[in-house]
Amino acid sequence: MFNNRALIGVIILALLAWFASASFYVVNETERAIKLRFGEVIENDIGPGLHFKLPVFNTVRVFDVRVQTVDSSATRYLTADSKAVIVDSFVKWKIADPQQFYEATRGNIQVAENLIAPRTDEALRNKFGQTEMSSIIQERIAAESDDQQLVGEDKGADTVEGAREELMVEPVQQLDQAMRDELGVHILDIRVKRIELPPEVTQAVYERMNSERERAARTYRAEGSQQAEAIRADADRQRQEILANGRQEAETTRGEGDAQAAKIYASAYQQAPDFFSFYRSMQAYRDSFSGEGKDLLVLSPDNSDFFRYLKNPNPDGTSAP
Repeated sequence: MFNNRALIGVIILALLAWFASASFYVVNETERAIKLRFGEVIENDIGPGLHFKLPVFNTVRVFDVRVQTVDSSATRYLTADSKAVIVDSFVKWKIADPQQFYEATRGNIQVAENLIAPRTDEALRNKFGQTEMSSIIQERIAAESDDQQLVGEDKGADTVEGAREELMVEPVQQLDQAMRDELGVHILDIRVKRIELPPEVTQAVYERMNSERERAARTYRAEGSQQAEAIRADADRQRQEILANGRQEAETTRGEGDAQAAKIYASAYQQAPDFFSFYRSMQAYRDSFSGEGKDLLVLSPDNSDFFRYLKNPNPDGTSAP
């Protein structure tokens, strides 16, 4: 009898333990849950904490509501000016309505990502098809500058991630609205990792860039040559002006010197005319007879005044003693 009562007690305790473990469940901070009764949702968006359910009658589905990432493969798009670009992007999303998410995907994350990816591709294709290549490049440069500035200011990762490109604002809004209605998920952002040109046009772009650089180099060289010619011409003009001014100053100085010398000679001649005449004749003799026998003078020695001092060496004209 005692053994039967003990067995019954153990069974009752086991049933109570099972009922307790099956009746209570825990939802973590990063999760949300829904409660179902025979597959029908009777309670939605159950928050963190300890909750109660009826075993057998109720089942609970728990979903991770943290931010998820859908990494898309590189895709080719055409811009508004018919330029082909290859875009590599990813999508940030999270569950917004657990009940709607469960009803649309049966709670399968992979199914949700398979539905988000083509809608993202469609949104990006429409946006790039309405945007010209120059605008895309400007948007990318501005976005990268903002990200670098935020990182340099030591902002948090959420702030850097939130520095959304203006190019992606419209696709994010459209995709978020569509996915809320269809899947019960919130599209946080579409981030572009890289935008490249297709391989078949990359070489042509490089050649065009090279041609533009060569044209710019030729322009710079031509401008440099023009400036060099102008500088050389100005230097030559200044040289000629300096030389002309120097020659003018030299001639002026030389003329002043000659005038002063003539004045000195005249003053000396007035003081001793005979000696001056004798001295000038001696200079003339020296200059005339310095050719080492190669000079020839045809003069009359009797009537020429040139040989006067050769006949009579006295400067005053008196006869030698």
